[in-house]
Amino acid sequence: METSPQHNLEGRDLAASLNSASVKFGDLTALRDITLDIDRGDFWTILGPSGCGKSTMLRLVSDLVPPASGSVEILGKSTEAARLAREFAFVFQDATLLPWRSALKNVELPLEVGRKRGVEVPHGDRTPLELLELVGLKGREDALPHELSGGMRQRVAIARSLVCQPKLLLMDEPFGALDEMTRDHLNLQLLDIWKETGTTILFVTHSIPEAVFLGQKVLMLMAHPGRVKDVVDIELPMPRQIAMREQPEFNKYCGKLRKLLEEC
Repeated sequence: METSPQHNLEGRDLAASLNSASVKFGDLTALRDITLDIDRGDFWTILGPSGCGKSTMLRLVSDLVPPASGSVEILGKSTEAARLAREFAFVFQDATLLPWRSALKNVELPLEVGRKRGVEVPHGDRTPLELLELVGLKGREDALPHELSGGMRQRVAIARSLVCQPKLLLMDEPFGALDEMTRDHLNLQLLDIWKETGTTILFVTHSIPEAVFLGQKVLMLMAHPGRVKDVVDIELPMPRQIAMREQPEFNKYCGKLRKLLEEC
């Protein structure tokens, strides 16, 4: 049963709340005692060494894996209720597009699947065509995935994730396989999308500069098992530009996160 969004004692409107949440796979503890409150509209990036549970945390939030203990709420409801209400969307490292469908048809897919199942799928004011324009693919609507570059395919995946107007967007290293120039361009575009849509974003990355450039907050996880090491506020001005990466304050944050990562 859905409930209205919860507010903590400070009156914050929360997109996600994890309370001593742990995840186990057999005898292996992947995450232990994760406690976090993530405000609506925030952009969090997630860093940590390999095996610390970054991707597992996204799967926990998205109802793909259950908590072994503790609790997780999304927008004041259970993860299952949030999933059924299409409150969040997931963007993976691989764009996972259907190769026989055009860019536009891939974006339309969640709406089609919902209609075929007789499920009312929420959608925003933007049509799939308008979402492709939002991600910079106007004129490529009829292109098949093999006719698009890796960066373009990821933009289609982002547009598809936005078609149901999610309040929470989970992104698991979506730009990790791209070249540096394409990655920089998509970083800027993602910040524009975040600003325009107001969607809360949780973004996993292995890149310290990317984490600093995108995030309002950076969550650093420790490994074996995955635990919260620190949450670092990134107090850099918006809008952010690539040239900011040359500034001393930016490098100061990178140095702080690198030190934390070495301690994990």
